[in-house]
Amino acid sequence: MVAIAASTYLAASVLTLSQRRTTTSYGGIKKCCRILAVSAERVGRGTDFGENEKLEKKKMNQKMVKEESEVKPNIYANPQELPEFEEDKKWLKDYFEECKEMIRSDGGPPRWFSPLECCSSTSPDCPLLLFLPGIDGTGLGLIMHHHKLGKVWYCVSGLELVKLVERTIRSENYRTPNKPIYLVAESLGACLAISVAARNPDMDLVLVLSNPATSFNKSQLQPLLPLLEIMPDQYPLNLPYMLSLATGNPLRMVMDNIKRGLLPQTIGELSQDIVTMSMYLSVLADILPRETLRWKLNLLKSGSACANSCLHAVKAQMLILCSGRDQLLPSKEESQRLQKTLADCEIRMFEESGHFLFLEDNVDLVTTIKGASFYRRGKHLDCVSDYVPPTPSEFKKVHESFSWVLTATSPVMLSTLKDGQVVRGLAGIPSEGPVLFVGYHMLLGIEIIPFVAQLMMERNILVRGIAHPAMFVKVKDRMPPEPDPANFDVFRVMGAVPVSAANFYKLMSSKSHALLYPGGVREALHRKGEKYKLFWPERSEFVRMAARFGAKIVPFGVVGEDDFAEIILDYNDQIKIPGRREEIERVTTRTAKLRTDASGEVANQQMHLPWMLPKFPGRFYYYFGKPILTEGMKVELREKKKCDELYLRIKSEVEGCIDFLKNKREKDPYRNLLSRVLYRASHPCSISPFHLPSFDL
Repeated sequence: MVAIAASTYLAASVLTLSQRRTTTSYGGIKKCCRILAVSAERVGRGTDFGENEKLEKKKMNQKMVKEESEVKPNIYANPQELPEFEEDKKWLKDYFEECKEMIRSDGGPPRWFSPLECCSSTSPDCPLLLFLPGIDGTGLGLIMHHHKLGKVWYCVSGLELVKLVERTIRSENYRTPNKPIYLVAESLGACLAISVAARNPDMDLVLVLSNPATSFNKSQLQPLLPLLEIMPDQYPLNLPYMLSLATGNPLRMVMDNIKRGLLPQTIGELSQDIVTMSMYLSVLADILPRETLRWKLNLLKSGSACANSCLHAVKAQMLILCSGRDQLLPSKEESQRLQKTLADCEIRMFEESGHFLFLEDNVDLVTTIKGASFYRRGKHLDCVSDYVPPTPSEFKKVHESFSWVLTATSPVMLSTLKDGQVVRGLAGIPSEGPVLFVGYHMLLGIEIIPFVAQLMMERNILVRGIAHPAMFVKVKDRMPPEPDPANFDVFRVMGAVPVSAANFYKLMSSKSHALLYPGGVREALHRKGEKYKLFWPERSEFVRMAARFGAKIVPFGVVGEDDFAEIILDYNDQIKIPGRREEIERVTTRTAKLRTDASGEVANQQMHLPWMLPKFPGRFYYYFGKPILTEGMKVELREKKKCDELYLRIKSEVEGCIDFLKNKREKDPYRNLLSRVLYRASHPCSISPFHLPSFDL
């Protein structure tokens, strides 16, 4: 009777929200009408499926043409003024308010529901996302992420047992066999998701699991089972303990915001959250009454055992979100165990977060999935067509994380207009794609950050960087000095794609602005005395492809690394250190090798980190030459001689840009950091690092 009562209560927690809205059922999925307007259409298609699909695509194309013809304001122009979060984001208070409605029992069976915030997506290509809640069982654990999830997924939520989840995903897989199905789950729900994946190894599932409860037998929760049997009913829940579970590390949040100058606001928000938690303790008690808590702990125990017994059968792609301060489960150790056990598993750590990861303000589920390259609409990831541009709040966070680079280097950017006039700023960059930026890769490639940021702020243009595959490779059993894949998430969020002929073709055919460094790793990890020296391959790798789509090629140069750092030990020095050569070779071998058939220095692609001595920061200088038009040259460039001539011309232009900047910066009175600091101090108005004065043109 206890299990039945608890099960009825859990089912009701999902029903109540659905009762407050008109709903329709299809394929075992309970959805609100805004979602089911799409689903019902799919049900009724029958034999005219193709006709409706064509009509749907035609409407989407008309909408895209209309949007492209409209002149939109540049939302990235002033990162400091961008909102920290989206306006429609919900908070911890909203979670408790909606829980009040959800926990009203009606005795109904388990079911799915779709929050209205998740019904805003208009793209027919969005995959389905199912959320399996944790120990709270309300299905509202993603409430702080609904506003963003609805733009790239069709989302439904609920608490279901394995067979019910199976019926849902099999129905969805039958309707859309070429789309993945996302299972987002936490703790108990993660055990269910693993069991479902193990029973359906041939289905295209993507699992995003927060602090899986597969480690229940090692957790602090297991001893609660016998205690609940003997504990008096009047024993109250401990307030500090509940707060610690939900908030992770409040001190860390305060320190992070001190750096951004938001201390008063942060203290207010923190105290408000504490007050909110204390106000809703009765709701917490209603969510987990004693009988339900005991039943759920037993469910956790059996669910954990079931999931662990079938781990060997899991073939699904999996992303584990792990909290460093999880006081309920040993999530750190468990995530590492799962990664070693499973074939396709990645981890993203949140060192200062508590168990309820999805209820923390600083955790953005959509950004995390995008950064880990886990968002796709088809069977395989397409880095070009599956890419979702950064939202204003995402760009603001990226800009803030690299603001020290902009402040320290105060970049000077020059571009060339169609008539050959050199101007300050990026007015000479073509607005219409395809555009291919071809230039010099400075030490460690640090010049990318100011360039991408300024182009978005000044021209509202997103550059897709063509990057080394090492930024995308998934390496199990990572060992130092191999980099953590999470270090490159920010570059993937900002549009980086792995270098390949296929991706280059897709970027040019989609009229993108792409960034290419022919010198690649050899330039970015150059040796002593090689600064500003190009290491380009002999073959003209990119010219024909650019001409095929009539791309505008913008050669550019950048200088400033010699004012920023000095190489102490390069590759030639490090391989003389005992054991270091083997480490470098191991890292290079485990990453994708490029240009194995090339000759000369460009073929030396050893992955190592030069040892450097930082300098008193100087300044970065960029010069974008006059765009080279390839429209109408497709046939002409089929001739190897003509193609090589254009290639050498581009290389010469890049070298000319570098020489121009090296000469001009000698006349810059603000090249030194101290002079720029004094200038800022004498001008009380806030000045962007990009707008500080420099040499005369």
